[in-house]
Amino acid sequence: MESSTKPVELHPFRDVRLFLFLIPFINALNYYLTYTHIPSGWRLIATFLIDTLEGYAAWWLIRFLIQQLDQRFPYERSIIQRIIVQCIATSVAGILVIALTTEFVNFLASDQPVPRRFYTHDIFIFFIWILAINGIYIGAHFHAQFQQADLTKNEALRIRQDGFVVRSGKQNIAIPFHEISGFYVDGEYTMVLTDQQKRYVIDQSLDKLEQELPAEWFFRLNRQYILHRQTLAAFDRLENGKLNIRLKPTPGFPESIPMSRIKAPVFKKWFVID
Repeated sequence: MESSTKPVELHPFRDVRLFLFLIPFINALNYYLTYTHIPSGWRLIATFLIDTLEGYAAWWLIRFLIQQLDQRFPYERSIIQRIIVQCIATSVAGILVIALTTEFVNFLASDQPVPRRFYTHDIFIFFIWILAINGIYIGAHFHAQFQQADLTKNEALRIRQDGFVVRSGKQNIAIPFHEISGFYVDGEYTMVLTDQQKRYVIDQSLDKLEQELPAEWFFRLNRQYILHRQTLAAFDRLENGKLNIRLKPTPGFPESIPMSRIKAPVFKKWFVID
């Protein structure tokens, strides 16, 4: 079988481009919020450039920490704990970078200590901005997840509409799922049987088919058969929890297929669902 599915890429989160413009904007807004008298002339330009570079350094460290957390502590493990750890780690790191670079620049440019206001007022504004940056990254993550879920849903719907694609000679034929009686192993080959008694050889194992076929329609009975729900008639309970699966009259398939006690509980739940 040849798959006609083409991978669909999500729109990437272009965070570098975003923050290259956002950091200067944040810095300008900080000037408005923190300075009573904004300096003018070359001093304003120099101070603004230095503060912007400090902002870039803090953001880059925040970005690095988030990337590390994505690998070592993904959201899927615990959303709340991940968000808490991320906000704490990035806030401490970001504020530490800003504080150290501010002290270093002040040491080079002035013989006066950093104004006390920086630690009693400005730091809290930086903290709020760091939380806002975290919010952007967290929102981008869940937006990407939403996109992925939507694409997966659409792809699953498309597969169900297109059916199962097999090769017949030089052509690819899409067989609607409702026309498939089942899949089975015949010697070294995997076969698909339709309700019109047509058989096709496919190049996928039952193990792979089990993962890809719509689970609401197909069930892996044993190592040899995956059958469509419409092919099954009933089941009989045997000793030791085993089942005997009875099939509707289907040329090419036996009248019944035994099932192990391991699969039996899952099959019974699946079979009774309309």
